[in-house]
Amino acid sequence: MTNPARGGLMLQVLLAGAISAIVLPPAATRAQVPSTAATAGYRIAGRVVNSVTGEAVPGATLSAFDEEGNQVFASAIADQEGRFSIDHVPAGKYPLSASKRGYLTGYYDQHGDFNSAVVTGEGQDTANLVFQFTPSGVLRGVITDDGGDPVEGATVMLFKRSDATATAQHMRHMTNAATDDTGAYEFAGLEPGEYMVAVQAVAWYAQNATASPSAAPNPLDVAYPVTYFDSTTDEGAAQPITLDSGAREEADIVLHAVPALHFTMRVPAQTIRGDRFAPIEMRQSVFGNEISARTAMRGPSPDSPQMIEFTGLAPGRYELQQGEPAHILQLNAVTSGEIDPTAGTLAPPVSGTLRTSNGTALPDEINLVLAPADGGHQGVVAGAHKGRFQFDAVPAGEWTLAATSAGGAAQSLSVVGISTAGKETAGDRLTVADRPLSLVVTVSSASTRVKGFARTGGKAAPGAMIVLVPRDASAWPSLARRDQSDTDGSFGLADVPAGRYTVIAIEDGWKLDWQNRDVIARYLPGGEPVTITDQSGAVVQLARPVEAVAR
Repeated sequence: MTNPARGGLMLQVLLAGAISAIVLPPAATRAQVPSTAATAGYRIAGRVVNSVTGEAVPGATLSAFDEEGNQVFASAIADQEGRFSIDHVPAGKYPLSASKRGYLTGYYDQHGDFNSAVVTGEGQDTANLVFQFTPSGVLRGVITDDGGDPVEGATVMLFKRSDATATAQHMRHMTNAATDDTGAYEFAGLEPGEYMVAVQAVAWYAQNATASPSAAPNPLDVAYPVTYFDSTTDEGAAQPITLDSGAREEADIVLHAVPALHFTMRVPAQTIRGDRFAPIEMRQSVFGNEISARTAMRGPSPDSPQMIEFTGLAPGRYELQQGEPAHILQLNAVTSGEIDPTAGTLAPPVSGTLRTSNGTALPDEINLVLAPADGGHQGVVAGAHKGRFQFDAVPAGEWTLAATSAGGAAQSLSVVGISTAGKETAGDRLTVADRPLSLVVTVSSASTRVKGFARTGGKAAPGAMIVLVPRDASAWPSLARRDQSDTDGSFGLADVPAGRYTVIAIEDGWKLDWQNRDVIARYLPGGEPVTITDQSGAVVQLARPVEAVAR
């Protein structure tokens, strides 16, 4: 099933509330359960082991959630042999989590956003579980300057290579940390994987104020370029850090100050709104992720009412977005100079209307997000009022569109088709070039859930990757859905829009490049067909089990 509490914070809050309410005797291994469950006769029990060493993990907290993952039904503490038992459990479906300092809080048989819920009931063996618990990693280091002094307040950026099964391989910006007065930083609770580290900082002694053109160069007019591990300013020479489960790695970085650059730009009067300019932003790309550049923007002044200046820039490549309509200029900053405000590529507006696939009324307010298909830009957000929307400036490239109703209980609206110039394409992807784009976007508020069972050799196939494959190839992968079969082989694919699909089950399929339709195609002949219409209702149960095939 899909993880019921995505994100560690939500799960930790739930666990903290549940654990604080439990009073356990010394060396307790039995769960505290509600009195209403006292007559139920099933158990969720087994051992918690370190996924790397196989050793028992005593003191781990095991929590069984209700099926929706909103509340903890009962919890237990593993004993010195890692054994735990949650007794008096009614028949049902329970996502089972484990938590302990030094380990990654997670669910039973978890794979990314998916896990296998423990299904109790007649004939279900749920008393001999082995919970593979993954120790978390730590990455730390010290940032110093040329003279070996610590750099306080530096921004240390952590990036992680996307899953090997992802079609678009890129480094994802995970989080930032600030260095303390000793120059130290730390990232804890990390999953195993390949990481990169980059640093942005401003020298405490830097004097980047504008000087008279006739004045002698100021030796303190310096800047730190973005610097990567291992102390290089060349992104291509950055060293990856491979973090194994439970590993602790050091990544010290030395920053070298260089003479700062200054750029001026004369902003056309028509881009000034009252007493302010249209939005102006200087950005840098770090491992394909856009970040704001470390620079001060000064101006205008009474003497130069339309002149602005960027100071304190280190040499490097930047992206400047400015003007109205917005233009994006790729700037290779080698020496100081003046920027032509008319240069660059137009980032055109993208506007349009929304409609529903079945002709029903739309929510009055809808939140829209354009996300880069290749991770090369920041996401762009806009609101739709009574079905009409506009994104003011969208860089050229491939984008995916997502929609969510605003206010109250937000509801995801599947984007099932996008029409441009009268031609509709299934799915949520669109291409932006260098001219304004008008769209008609079809969304579905479908809440149909496709349920079924995965079997192999007539027996339940727990832990299988379940994929709902749209028959229309152009709708791949935007209308695809995934799940993981639970301990009894059951699964449920949520929020399925109207369409024709094939459901497949793959044993140990979690390392497959599932977003590549050519990879998935070989499993389609053994799948089960299903057709969803606007009249299908809340649940569609597959008539036959899906045969799980080996990867």
